[in-house]
Amino acid sequence: MANGWRLLLLLACISALCDVVLLKGILYPRDSESRTVKTLDGMWNFRADASSSRNQSFVDQWWTKPLEATGPVLTMPVPSSYNDITTDKNLRDFVGWVWYDREFFVPANWINQRIILRFGSAHYYAIVWVNGQQVMTHDGGHLPFEGAINAVVNLSGPNRVTVAVNNTLLPTTLPPGSLSFQHDVKRYPVGYFTQQLQMDFFNYAGIHRHVHLYTTPQTYIDDITIVTSISGGDGIVNYEITTAGGAPGAVQVSVVSKEGRTVVQLYNQLQGTVTIPNVRLWWPYTSMPSDPGYMYTLVVNVSGDIYRQPFGVRTVAVTDTQLLINGRPFYCLGVDKHEDADIRGKGLDYALIARDFNMMKWLGANCFRTSHYPYAEEIMDQADLQGIVVIDESPGVGISQVQNFGPISLAHHKDVMTEMVQRDKNRPSVIIWSVANEPSSYLPEAEAYFRDVIAHTRDVDKAKRPVTFVASADYTNDVATQFVDILCVNRYYGWYSDTGHTEVIQLQLSADLEGWRSVHQKPIIITEYGADTVPGLHEYPEFVFTEEYQNTFMSEYHKTFDKYRTQFLVGEMVWNFADFMTTQDVRRVVGNKKGVLTRQRQPKAAGHLLRARYLSLSNSTTLYFQSH
Repeated sequence: MANGWRLLLLLACISALCDVVLLKGILYPRDSESRTVKTLDGMWNFRADASSSRNQSFVDQWWTKPLEATGPVLTMPVPSSYNDITTDKNLRDFVGWVWYDREFFVPANWINQRIILRFGSAHYYAIVWVNGQQVMTHDGGHLPFEGAINAVVNLSGPNRVTVAVNNTLLPTTLPPGSLSFQHDVKRYPVGYFTQQLQMDFFNYAGIHRHVHLYTTPQTYIDDITIVTSISGGDGIVNYEITTAGGAPGAVQVSVVSKEGRTVVQLYNQLQGTVTIPNVRLWWPYTSMPSDPGYMYTLVVNVSGDIYRQPFGVRTVAVTDTQLLINGRPFYCLGVDKHEDADIRGKGLDYALIARDFNMMKWLGANCFRTSHYPYAEEIMDQADLQGIVVIDESPGVGISQVQNFGPISLAHHKDVMTEMVQRDKNRPSVIIWSVANEPSSYLPEAEAYFRDVIAHTRDVDKAKRPVTFVASADYTNDVATQFVDILCVNRYYGWYSDTGHTEVIQLQLSADLEGWRSVHQKPIIITEYGADTVPGLHEYPEFVFTEEYQNTFMSEYHKTFDKYRTQFLVGEMVWNFADFMTTQDVRRVVGNKKGVLTRQRQPKAAGHLLRARYLSLSNSTTLYFQSH
């Protein structure tokens, strides 16, 4: 118990270790005439603190010296999850503090610039030191954080950056979890504990996205906010620029077309409105196949600091029966996804991003949900450019216990939503914010909790996108969907209930949709449906886990969707686009009635396609999805 309490206490105190104030703006690092970007990606030194208390590294102050001086180190690629890089199962399943470090150099000509160290994400707690001096902490994964390091950096020799990352999930984290300690020394090793998850995917950990060094002038552009609307054939662009580091001098704002033509310019206005005549709107690729994903660039020059912010002109609105993009009804033919692949885990991979978008378009999918956490900025860039709509979801998955609804959880959830909106607010692809997936929204505590989280999300998004959470409760006992703008519901009739009985799907799904509609006069998206399928497994008549069963299962759902899409159903999203890792659990095992078992990497998924990663929809279902 003592070791457990040490670990819990240490985690609870992380945010209080220093009073470092992270920067307000979180603009993506972009080269310009005034800014230089350098990557620290590559092979880092790595070591896990495997002490029973997971605290020895802090006692020994590993950040004060090169990591290799503290003991044996591994070579670890950044970005990547550390779990699947080695053949050590202890590291794959490790819970607690891991440490990274590497040397870097700063060019001498950066002496008069602000020098910023930025992490795209680290899961889930991170503490960062430069040359032995703590420079920042961050609570929560999936979102970027950064800080100025001028006070501690050396311009005349090597520097060392050290990062401690902890993947422990507690009742107040997002996602939440708990630790289970075993004290019977005859049956378990001393200090033995396990991480109890409340979500159904693997708890990958590490430095998952780019690590950048970049510069700005001393007086700099801190943030840019863009909100667009449409007036006749013109685009209306409201912008707001915040600066820091001193009083701003001359200001120039230009809108540049995709082709590089300057459309309009304004001077000496940090906040204003720009009209784009004969605007080319941002459309999903299925709504405007000849001209999807059209992007402009807002070029901002403040006191010589130049930043280029991409944006698209589009509007989003919800009526009581429709989801509208640019005033036209939009139907989401979508997929749920995960950031997950062999070896790299949740680590950023450009080839995988390109392949995934190619496959989504091959399927005919025009949208995806970032289930169940914000995806990498590089993924979101492609959604903007290729005209794929995004339901942008927070890490609020598994909020299922009463203790997950307390004031500490609520404050952290609000902070996460602030960071998420701050990062993605200018993206035309993002049309809906999802604050959570499958919470216990029938608990009395959920009502005030989600009222506050949803209201907070609306407050911080100046574009006022619709806000939702993805429900799995029943419409008869849910207490929180009253606050959402659009209903998102996950349903698995014929799979998790009445398993194997596809004949009940149309009746049960219809009753459910009509029930939700009777309680809330709002449009509905079925954000999950699907059946696990083993590629190549066939049996007649169809049986669970066979491709034949999946085909019949999905066809029954599609018949129901077709009935209601002319009324109030505005989208359908299959679970899941691609293979993903789950925890080891014999209660979640793929097989058939003959007892053939395979490793399951997707508790609600629908198999693989072509290669091991992709969804295995049968030919008839795939063609239906493409043309539906």
